[in-house]
Amino acid sequence: MARQPAKTLWYDRPRYVYLEFCVEDSTDVKVVIEDQRLVFSCKNADGAEFYNEINLYARVNSKDSREKRSDRSITCFMRKWNEKVAWPRITKENIKPAWLSVDFDNWRDWEGDEEVERAMVEQYAELLEKVRDKAPPPAMDDLDDDL
Repeated sequence: MARQPAKTLWYDRPRYVYLEFCVEDSTDVKVVIEDQRLVFSCKNADGAEFYNEINLYARVNSKDSREKRSDRSITCFMRKWNEKVAWPRITKENIKPAWLSVDFDNWRDWEGDEEVERAMVEQYAELLEKVRDKAPPPAMDDLDDDL
């Protein structure tokens, strides 16, 4: 039986890049994570062989990268060498293989999160300044003491 690529989903986070190889009931799983390359192979319950080799967009810390197998897939999380740098794609080459897709369920546009957070802090600081710049509190000497 010929090898075929596994359907693969990927998404990006500030510290890690995630790849999910969608193979149910996988056996003989082998994952090799190198600094600039990932090699994946396995078989499914029917004996079909899967093989994916990806030259990565940028360098990863292979010593701090792992994989996790579940009944439905194998997920690899690879620690970026340069954290907080967005990856526009997972592959080094500017091509998109048919078996590779962005995982939009897990994708989050985290680039610029710091700018949004900074803007919120500045807005809060402006609000505090407005509250402080009010006139002095009213005198309360005209209230009745008969309560």
